[in-house]
Amino acid sequence: MWEIQDIQPVKLIVGILACDERALEISRGVLLDAYGTTDLISEVWPFDMTEYYESEAGPNMVRQFMAFENLIDPGRLAAIKHETNRMEQDLATSLDTPYPRPINFDPGFIEPSKLVLASTKNFAHRIYIGDHMYAEVTLTYNKGRWETFPFTFPDYKSGRYNAYLSKMRQMLVQQLRERKK
Repeated sequence: MWEIQDIQPVKLIVGILACDERALEISRGVLLDAYGTTDLISEVWPFDMTEYYESEAGPNMVRQFMAFENLIDPGRLAAIKHETNRMEQDLATSLDTPYPRPINFDPGFIEPSKLVLASTKNFAHRIYIGDHMYAEVTLTYNKGRWETFPFTFPDYKSGRYNAYLSKMRQMLVQQLRERKK
């Protein structure tokens, strides 16, 4: 008989795309209220490698990531994506911007070997995770470096976020070690 292994907890990460710095600041507060203490917030980068969201959030979007201290069960990802979608909708009505979607939350998680992101859209490289949501392995971590795929989003493929993701990964590894003691 095969033995089923315990599921290891993962580190929740939320990528934030915002129309401007003010919207970014407000969205960080919303995420802190929902998911608790963050243990690693990235620098702010211009979101300038695609124009995909420009009609929704304008030409000067910025990107930032938040990682949360409390580890989660990876099976919660679909529910978290639904939560962040509702937060986006609430912010779209409460922020005074000319854009229909001034905030875009991209929740996912880090495991020691990969970065997984949730999506509402199906595609060849995405797997259905229940409740109308999909997930994709966006990056893998192998031999000390992040590796991409042909479908990896251009901003992730650029390597711009790798130092932050590596720091977050190391924090997760330390948290998992401490849990085993």
